[in-house]
Amino acid sequence: MGKPILYFLCTGNSCRSQMAEGFGKKYLSEEWDVRSAGIEAHGLNPLAVKAMQEVGIDISKQKSSVVDEHTLNNASLVITLCDDALESCPVTPAHVKKNHWGFPDPAKATGTEAEKWRVFQEVRDAIEERIKTFKGIGE
Repeated sequence: MGKPILYFLCTGNSCRSQMAEGFGKKYLSEEWDVRSAGIEAHGLNPLAVKAMQEVGIDISKQKSSVVDEHTLNNASLVITLCDDALESCPVTPAHVKKNHWGFPDPAKATGTEAEKWRVFQEVRDAIEERIKTFKGIGE
């Protein structure tokens, strides 16, 4: 039997869940089969790719996809990263544990380009810290 599936879900699988998948693969891949999806597929956000490259993680080959029922039903843990995914997540069997880690959507940031970029960095860093805490390596 393979590793248990950890499924990160978000609205469009373009930013937060993609970054979580990247960090999940870095920190959790020995214990988990880490995947991500969205309620919709909005495509991989180039700023999310850039933000992850800045910390040495390449997510450019990851794909934006919608929730796969088979994966969802066979996951050991589903983590929603936004309120929309929490509210819209399809019903899961009782054996699938669910957790919610809410993060703001960096794609909806306003202000100057520098201010928007800073939001991507802040959300990225917050996701990394949450995953490190989940792993038990947080400060």
